[in-house]
Amino acid sequence: MIHGETARDRTVLGLTGKDALSFLQGLVTNDVRPLDQGPGMVWTALLTPQGRYLADFFVVRTADDGLLIDISTLLCADTQRRLNQYRLRADVQIAPVARHVLRGLEAPPAGALPDPRHPALGWRVWSETPGGTPAIDWDRIRVENLIPESGVELIPDDSFILEHGFERLHGVDFRKGCYVGQEVTARMKHKTELRKGLVRVVVDGAAPVGTGITTEDGKPAGNLFTQSGGFGIAYLRHDRADGILTAGTARLRVV
Repeated sequence: MIHGETARDRTVLGLTGKDALSFLQGLVTNDVRPLDQGPGMVWTALLTPQGRYLADFFVVRTADDGLLIDISTLLCADTQRRLNQYRLRADVQIAPVARHVLRGLEAPPAGALPDPRHPALGWRVWSETPGGTPAIDWDRIRVENLIPESGVELIPDDSFILEHGFERLHGVDFRKGCYVGQEVTARMKHKTELRKGLVRVVVDGAAPVGTGITTEDGKPAGNLFTQSGGFGIAYLRHDRADGILTAGTARLRVV
């Protein structure tokens, strides 16, 4: 019996070597040390030294496969290259592995782990065989729960993770110590008030992903991204989020 549907836009990397976990710990936004204790999954990101988003991914410890990275296929090659640049003398090897990412909302199969971002995202499992044809409206779930997606709301070399909900979605740990981009991220957390961020909007009409948003008096306010069921995820300046906004021919209102 097939459990779950195949996430066709994901690639799995395997990490081996005695330094694999400590290597990641010094690079990514979240604390991955709990994975040293047994199976589990952590959502995290790799940033530039200036604190901008490069990639997000799941770091997974399974009972059978060891340490895995579950990442958007579009970001995989560049992320693997960057990780290898940081490797230096660390005993860690990074290579693709023949695993399919399966996910679902029904009762989880053996070996599945809950998505750490939000309960509405169900579970994930890493299988040698593919799952079923995708049928779940994941965009609807993401819009309802304001969850950004790699390469859509989360834009490499542009996005800041705190503006995109990483703290709310358990993707950053402020007690773990140093990682690439940590100083900027900590400063945004403790010393500034975020002036921009993701919000859920009512969408009357439709617009291409990334369409610019303007206020009633024509001032730029942000961008409209994923849309589903009359709602959408927008990245907005908070001081320009009131009233009726437009994105192309679509009219928007923050909810």
